[in-house]
Amino acid sequence: MATSFSLRVTLAAAMLGIVGTVFAHGNVTPQPVDTGNLPELGEKILTENPFREGNKYGELSAQAIKVGESAYTGNCAGCHGIRAMSGGLTPDLRALTEWDDEFYISRVMKGTDRGMPSWKKTLDQNAIWAIKTYVESLPKPE
Repeated sequence: MATSFSLRVTLAAAMLGIVGTVFAHGNVTPQPVDTGNLPELGEKILTENPFREGNKYGELSAQAIKVGESAYTGNCAGCHGIRAMSGGLTPDLRALTEWDDEFYISRVMKGTDRGMPSWKKTLDQNAIWAIKTYVESLPKPE
């Protein structure tokens, strides 16, 4: 009888832990992104941020940062923190200097085995690169 009670308590605690983990991951319901007047980047996946200063559309960097901030807030902040300041459960995106553009686009398009969803069917390249431009515009952590 005591074993049955202990088993139920253990199962209840495990279920609460699972529910807590699900809610801790944040709201990942994709939010629409208005990319404004950013040029259509097409279907071919780019491996370099076109909106970074000095690149093909670098003159649109300020506009991309605004679009990226909105896209980040609606789609990324729930897990990665406001202004990309992680609370410790996910990487602090401002500090990921080892992630080059090619790694970034691959990670966002494919997702991760640790819970980040694939965004390739919900965000276009304009939004994805605008998010990277926004994160790169933020002050680095001290």
